[in-house]
Amino acid sequence: MFNPNRSQIPTGIWVLGFVSLLMDVSSEMIHSLLPLFLVTTLGASALMIGLIEGLAEATALIVKVFSGVLSDWFGRRKGLALIGYGLGAVTKPLFALAPSVGVVLAARLLETRPWTPRPRHSIPPVSSLQRHWLSPWLILRKHLGTTDCIA
Repeated sequence: MFNPNRSQIPTGIWVLGFVSLLMDVSSEMIHSLLPLFLVTTLGASALMIGLIEGLAEATALIVKVFSGVLSDWFGRRKGLALIGYGLGAVTKPLFALAPSVGVVLAARLLETRPWTPRPRHSIPPVSSLQRHWLSPWLILRKHLGTTDCIA
């Protein structure tokens, strides 16, 4: 069995993996507390929470398709991934500072998850002409994904 070490995987892949891990963990922390925040602080109803989550999931599914198409069309996967992670970083504080349900809805729609998956997953295979590190990258991605699920 192949045992990857740090020297076989480019630094950019490690950075991308840990940024992805931290963004996923922060999103999970926010999403688990968001309904409680909406009800207790903003006075939202169960119907409003359902509408916010439904719109967010529908937007995520639609944007995932177009982010893949845009990634292929532009060929600039790094830029699209940076935009996606940038949107995620900007929207995280909006949840805590939201004075109304509308701000929460806007932050939920702009959050990182729908914008980054396709460009993010295609960066490592095309970022190097060397194929010897592709297998270790997949192992690293699997481990970071598992860590995200545990956290």
